[in-house]
Amino acid sequence: MTVILAEPTHQYVLKRGYRKPIVLELCAGGGGQALGLELAGFEPIAVVEIDPRFCETLRFNRPYWNVIKQDIKTLSGGDFAGVDLIAGGVPCPPFSFAGKQLGEKDERDLFPTALRIIDEARPRAVLLENVPGFMSAKFVEYRNKLQSRLEKMGYKIFMTILNASDFGVPQLRPRFVLVGLQKKYAENFSWPEKKIGKKTVGETLKDLMVKNGWKHAESWAEKAADIGPTIVGGSVKHGGPDLGPTRTRAQWLKLSVNGIGIADEAPSAKESKNHIPKITVKMAARIQGFPDWWHFVGPKTTAYKQIGNAFPPPVAHAVGLAIKKALES
Repeated sequence: MTVILAEPTHQYVLKRGYRKPIVLELCAGGGGQALGLELAGFEPIAVVEIDPRFCETLRFNRPYWNVIKQDIKTLSGGDFAGVDLIAGGVPCPPFSFAGKQLGEKDERDLFPTALRIIDEARPRAVLLENVPGFMSAKFVEYRNKLQSRLEKMGYKIFMTILNASDFGVPQLRPRFVLVGLQKKYAENFSWPEKKIGKKTVGETLKDLMVKNGWKHAESWAEKAADIGPTIVGGSVKHGGPDLGPTRTRAQWLKLSVNGIGIADEAPSAKESKNHIPKITVKMAARIQGFPDWWHFVGPKTTAYKQIGNAFPPPVAHAVGLAIKKALES
């Protein structure tokens, strides 16, 4: 499948003969959803992100991706007419329980922009994800408007809450997920099945905890024998490199994890059996479902923000496979 790119305007011509379905990724962040969709068999024609440091992460890990540093408000969907899928995780603060929940009154609400791009490009499928607060009664009118707009474009809409822990991620991370499919593909779509059994924080991180010779990683892992609460990356204006607010840190403490700050290194050999370790950036990434080789560019706070705000790759992978199956049926 050949993609012809005419620089520098990012005008694309899609030709028949593609071996893989093509995705346009919006608000890509640190790459969780884009990576999961690639692993599901989608080929990104463009990965769009406004934050320059996040773009560095995307280019570092996937130098062959066409990473575009751009505000999606200025992106023309018509330049991508013919893509199979448009996917994105538009900013969640307007709908987050942790924020003011201003919804459409929040200047960060980019759902209208995403709808414009979808309308201009008319992909065969749509994938949008956000915080579970988007599914609350407070936003029922907003959801109905969103669904109505997409249905007028010819899509059948599926909405649900998916929890990352049901897909092998050792974290309680519910996310609102919307899938839209052109009607001729919709009857073949079903949500991915949950995996049997949940992976615990202890078994996920034990090998990383012992990296610097800590002799008590095994006993620590036995204490951390459950999934963790949602990792919080923080917004642009708020949030630092820690595991969340007081209540969330208390939940981490029950798993023998110190949630106040992120460690630079794994525990040293001199730490006692009663030591309550902090997790490192690499550990946070693994809890979020990223492979160890995925590198986050930037200082600790920036790297952790990319991780905490990501859509877990295993969940994106599972949903991507379900969409791909529907498109190929």
